[in-house]
Amino acid sequence: MSLLRVPKRLLLGSSLSLSILNQTRKPRRPFCFNMSSESSQPLTHSLTLPTQLGQPIKIIAAPGVSDSQFRTAIESSLFKQWLKNLESENGILATGSFLLKQVLVQGVDMFGQRIGFLKFKADIFEKETGQKIPGIVFARGPAVTVLILLSSEGETYAVLTEQVEEETGIHLKLGDMVDLTAFLDPSTGGRVFPSPGGCDEEISVFLYRGCVGKEIITKLQGKETGLREHGELIKVHVVPYKELWRMTADAKVLMAIALYEMAKGGGLLPLKN
Repeated sequence: MSLLRVPKRLLLGSSLSLSILNQTRKPRRPFCFNMSSESSQPLTHSLTLPTQLGQPIKIIAAPGVSDSQFRTAIESSLFKQWLKNLESENGILATGSFLLKQVLVQGVDMFGQRIGFLKFKADIFEKETGQKIPGIVFARGPAVTVLILLSSEGETYAVLTEQVEEETGIHLKLGDMVDLTAFLDPSTGGRVFPSPGGCDEEISVFLYRGCVGKEIITKLQGKETGLREHGELIKVHVVPYKELWRMTADAKVLMAIALYEMAKGGGLLPLKN
């Protein structure tokens, strides 16, 4: 079981339905590319970055990656964000000491109309020595997880789900949520990396606190929701918060509990309305 987890571009928004908000993004610097797909040759792509003008990057599709998957990967926000990170102030290409020569797209897994997982291998070399830097990338992108705490008749309950896609049956007001990761030191970027070095996934953890009648707790327990035609079968569980840390091995849940308890202990949480 886990807390509510959705892609970061999807945030939860008063009592029992889902609201979808578009994530605002900063404008990205443009880059140029050309596509080639000869039947007897692997799919290739030529790309030029602002930090490597005159030194185009060759992107190749591994066997088994279709033309549509290859194009989707290259045009995806996951891939573009990875390139942007390479050229950022702390990125490996920022100093001009390293060169990205080639990217091999190895796998593209779709979750409906969006990319769920993107795997590729990057060939990055140190210019002075020619030494190759390990560059296996498993891209999943940013996400949001929400710790939902509901108070009822003197008891606090946590809401968990067995599977989450984009529907949970619970509708939250964005203005009532507290960003727990915003309390972290600014050097962290205000987010958590579940597997640094192995995956680019970053998670922002939010807290929602509400007061409901006992009948709502009863109604939520065991509730099934989701769009079955889209493969979404979601079962809701409501458990006493004081027992939550013992009832799941999900790292997101334990992480959210830790952030919540530390923020509460440090007097950082705003008063509930």
